[in-house]
Amino acid sequence: MPGLRRRLAASTAVLALSVMGGAVMNPASADPRETTKEAVATGYGGAVSTVDPEASATAIEVLRNGGNAVDAAVAAAATLGVTEPYSAGIGGGGYFVFYDAKTGKVGTIDGRETAPATMPPTAFVNPATGTFYTFAELVSSGVSVGVPGTPATWERALERWGTLDLDEALEPAIKVANRGFVVDETFRQQTLDNKVRFSAFTPTSELFLPGGDAPAVGSVFHNQDLAKTYRLLAKEGTDAFYGGPLAAEIAATVQDPPKDPTWVAPAPVPPATTPVSIPAVPGYLTTADLAAYRTIDQEPTHVNYRGYDVYGMAPSSSGGTTVGEALNILEPFDLAGMSDAGALHHYLEASALAFADRGAYVGDPAFFDVPTEVLTDPVFGKERSCQIDPDTAAIKPVPAGNVTSYDGVCPVPPAAAADETDTENISTTNLTVADKWGNVVEYTLTIEQTGGSGIVVPGRGFLLNNELTDFSYTSTNPDDPNRIEPGKRPRSSMSPTIILHEGEPFLALGSPGGSTIITTVLQTILNRVDLGMGIFDALAAPRAAQRNTVNVTAEPDFITLYGSQLAPYGHNLVPAGDAFTSAAEIGAATAIEFGPGGSMTAVAEPLRRGGGSAMVVRPAK
Repeated sequence: MPGLRRRLAASTAVLALSVMGGAVMNPASADPRETTKEAVATGYGGAVSTVDPEASATAIEVLRNGGNAVDAAVAAAATLGVTEPYSAGIGGGGYFVFYDAKTGKVGTIDGRETAPATMPPTAFVNPATGTFYTFAELVSSGVSVGVPGTPATWERALERWGTLDLDEALEPAIKVANRGFVVDETFRQQTLDNKVRFSAFTPTSELFLPGGDAPAVGSVFHNQDLAKTYRLLAKEGTDAFYGGPLAAEIAATVQDPPKDPTWVAPAPVPPATTPVSIPAVPGYLTTADLAAYRTIDQEPTHVNYRGYDVYGMAPSSSGGTTVGEALNILEPFDLAGMSDAGALHHYLEASALAFADRGAYVGDPAFFDVPTEVLTDPVFGKERSCQIDPDTAAIKPVPAGNVTSYDGVCPVPPAAAADETDTENISTTNLTVADKWGNVVEYTLTIEQTGGSGIVVPGRGFLLNNELTDFSYTSTNPDDPNRIEPGKRPRSSMSPTIILHEGEPFLALGSPGGSTIITTVLQTILNRVDLGMGIFDALAAPRAAQRNTVNVTAEPDFITLYGSQLAPYGHNLVPAGDAFTSAAEIGAATAIEFGPGGSMTAVAEPLRRGGGSAMVVRPAK
């Protein structure tokens, strides 16, 4: 729409920082860099929550200039590709959920990456040894790179529900990439966390390690290469990504990762005893794979929980089925009438049961008959709830349920299951947007690992994903729904969720965090609906994740508050964190809650991942 484009281009006063009452105009500069983050904004006319103030300001600018929630979400996502390049960008994929205020319906787009057409099931086996590459070796390789879906998702969302063209939606992100953004502690720390592997790839070190070090906090980081790539997409559309010279460059980079021939692994940092190995294994992605990529329009998952209609992402994501099943398992219990420890015990047990079924039954439905309707059936959930002992945690891992024969009656427990290895990494990003017409977007996008594969496409300014490590790549079970197959989408835990009450939006939320995305969304819903917390407290509360494992992963504050209370139930809590990050935290959620008279409360993290950014169009009517 040219008129809207002109209004966007003419808007020189970008919204400044959000305050508790909403966003305000900043007259001091025609193009300020957004730096300060506020976790809550309440107001009218539209709202946004992201992890980054530049992205939130972009979305608000689009909404103020007449764009809808989809326009603003795509513009914000493109900006996150600039300012949060280690979590998202055009080298990855994601899931887009939209509530259409005109129809009252929820629709979704599956923009998950796919395995290349020539990728064999043995792709992750080292031919020299006959054993699987280690996870650390695979994450920095071409073989872990799936066919990106993010550009196609943006284009499809705008086509289906938006009012802007892709070139218009990319304008704010191009501006941010050109004039730069202010480096914060999170960006510097994530760069340092990846310094060893970034230094192994020449184009990556040139972009993200100028002078051999991570950019300093407070410095301005420019990405002219990404601005150039965005301008190409703005001019030629996604055909320029999935075909032509750029597609050839992506394929060449995957097939021959640009490893610095002089790179030498630094001495290991204790407690490690061996140097990091980065063999930069070549991948299988070709230009034909890029040309063949398609997003998928599909119906959302749906469950009713205590009178709320909860919509989520269907497989290939496991988010909608697993969150939905866990809610169905919890439905028979009066969590509000329990002690905090009692309610949390039931939450942890329901999570374990739902994760058991996730592991057994959820994969890409194009390759595996996923029983989505069963997994979200309240009768099946009621039957699974029988496995919860109100006083004692079950021995983990718990077995999967029987999806072919169930009647809601408590069955004899089946044999125990094998523990599932979780290779889904925590670095993803999520955004929530609503507009003045009542449309709502919940969008989760990722490049998987913090820093993806660690490989920047030379001269293009973006990192490639390592999503194919989300397959059960060491599984030898031909019945594993998530085993590697050509053209297949690896199972994901991304859980963008929109909740309606009496047909109207009540709450939209989502989070990064690998497989803990599911538990983050589930626990936030539990906090808000059952435990009576306001949405800010529900999102900010300390978290724990039970993914059908012997131990419960928990944030330090959760262990301090509830560890001694949950120990008598048999729950063993261990601190969160992994070998690739310096943070012991779970998720980095965003949410918008809808109040009376068109009011909206946007909420972001106050502390996790450096805090998020919530903004509204108007603090008052």
